[in-house]
This record gives sequence, structure tokens and C-alpha cells, in this order.
Amino acid sequence: MNYHIYFSPTGGTERVARYVANEFPGAEIDLSREVQPVDMTGEDFAIVAVPSFGGRVPQIAAKGLESLRGQKTPTLLLVTYGARAYEDTLRELKDILNRQGFVCVGAAALITPHSIVPAIGADRPNAEDWEKLDAFLLTVKNRLEGEGEEIQVPGNFLYKEYRVLPMEIQTGAGCVSCGLCAENCPAEAIPRENPGTTDLEKCISCMRCVHICPQKARGVNPERLAMLRDKLEKICDSSRDIEFF
Repeated sequence: MNYHIYFSPTGGTERVARYVANEFPGAEIDLSREVQPVDMTGEDFAIVAVPSFGGRVPQIAAKGLESLRGQKTPTLLLVTYGARAYEDTLRELKDILNRQGFVCVGAAALITPHSIVPAIGADRPNAEDWEKLDAFLLTVKNRLEGEGEEIQVPGNFLYKEYRVLPMEIQTGAGCVSCGLCAENCPAEAIPRENPGTTDLEKCISCMRCVHICPQKARGVNPERLAMLRDKLEKICDSSRDIEFF
């Protein structure tokens, strides 16, 4: 059986995971929800997709993966990032899965729109990206038919320090208290009884609430956002190619 496992607060990583899933239909596991224990065998195949949060695997995704158990289960790793760098994310993701009994037979790192400043990487993945990904998936299928040997990925251990960029999400007058943000916040940082507020100590700045608000009532302080945009535009490169391993 095939499993599609992903963490995707603003949809970019999910889009990539679903594209790959078209070639490997199967069951879906959303790491932003409570993950039930699953035991997989060596006959199964897992696709695991996460965004890079400051060069690391998001802690919520890492915790969810601890509920999954493999028995030398072949796995494809997919890491998305907002055109800056993915740093230790692939290495950490591979280490987590190895500890859980998975064997990583392929990996890719590719650009998707930046979660906070989506204008950066807005056109990625593009047609050329999808074409290259299609070719790589043929390679993965060939590996699965062979010995399924473990691949190596870039990254450091010890990993870089995990830091969440505090964006201090604000709620405007347009909020109608529909509760959609509270229902979908992976960090449970928005109280259901008062969805117009945010627990900044719990918030991981994933931007899901901003992305899904039907009233566009949630957002980042405009001055803070402008400063971040200026900084990111100087250090991000949306022309970077996909990396395959």
C-alpha cells in the first residue's frame, strides 16, 4: 500500500505531495491533524513531504511522524522551501524516518511560494519543474523494483537551532468569528471560544490562518511584513533548480 504523508499549512507542500501521489495512489496522512499510529511493512511505500521551517523539519510534523512505524519501508522524501535554503531539513527528515524504521530511497528539494511572502517563488513549481519531477519519479519506480538502497542527502548534524520567526498575527475588524482558523490551526494557538485572538507562545507562524481566512481578516503587521519582504527579496533566489537525490 502507498501512503501520502504531508505537513502543509498554506497548501504548497500538499500540492507537490498530491502531484506525486497521482503516480502512487494510496492513503493520505495529514501531519497537521492528530496522527493515529500506523504500522507499515517492507511491501508498502511512503511519500513524506514537509516544508522547511528555518532550515529544519517543523516540530509538529516531526512529532506526527513518531506515530508511524516502518519495517524497512521504502520512502520518498520531499522538502519544499521558499527560495532561501532548506539547510538541514532533508537530513533531519531522513534521520527521523530512519529511527522509525523507514528506508529512504529517493529525495527532492523544490521551491514553492514562500509562506509569509508568497510573491517569492510564486510561479514554482512551474511546467519545467513538473517535467523534471516526472522524470525523477521514473527513477524512483526503478529503485523500488531493485534493492531499494538507502540514499544520502545533504545537511548537518548537529542540526541548526530550531527557531520560529514570531510574526505576531493580528485580526482585523472584518473577523466574523467563523472559527475556521481555530479549527485548522495545527499548533492549537487560536482559541475556539475567541478566534479573533492568537496565543503567540503557541503560534509557529505557519500562516495557515492567514491563508484560509474567508474574510481576509487575519494578517501580519504591515510594517513588520514590509521589513521581512525587503530582507527576503535580497537573500531568496526563485530561480533555483530542483535538487534530486
